[in-house]
Amino acid sequence: MLSRSASHAIRALLELAEEPLRWRSVRELAEAQQLPEPLLEQLMLRLRRASLLEARRGRLGGYRLARPAAAIPLAAILEAVLSRGASPPGDRTQAASPSGSTVPGRIEEVLELATLGFSPPARPDPGSRNPTPLAAPLDAGEERADSDAASRVTGALERRLRQALERELARCTLEELLHDLRSARAALSDDGGLLLG
Repeated sequence: MLSRSASHAIRALLELAEEPLRWRSVRELAEAQQLPEPLLEQLMLRLRRASLLEARRGRLGGYRLARPAAAIPLAAILEAVLSRGASPPGDRTQAASPSGSTVPGRIEEVLELATLGFSPPARPDPGSRNPTPLAAPLDAGEERADSDAASRVTGALERRLRQALERELARCTLEELLHDLRSARAALSDDGGLLLG
């Protein structure tokens, strides 16, 4: 669901969040995360314009977080990366959401796929002694009513899913992802430890 740009930006921000006071160059971040440097530079500029990063020129310059990781929601990161003009080179997955949402445009595709194949259960023929729900023909008016009802149900489901995703993106912060990253590293270590808390 995340575009490549969003994934790259989150990885770079996690790298910065591990040492929030340290200035890091794009080259250093790109090497650490094995990301393409030109794409990462464009993403860092977008994040700076969104006031998520600070920038400093010079030999000891670079980027660092503009605020604590706990104060950076995922929604702000995605909005900065995905809703700013044209896609960076090589990122074909960015699209503006028709709903004006700050989540990736691909959510529309996900929601569409989730509702494909949904059809309301057929109603039994009231005049039949042995109703056969799947075989009972409907007149044109009933078909239209069922189609309208199904459209309303799937439309409402799409809105609920979109709202739930937007709530989660606004609630989840870079700090939580940093905790998850540290837990994953601990789980993958030779000790097989798990970071709790």
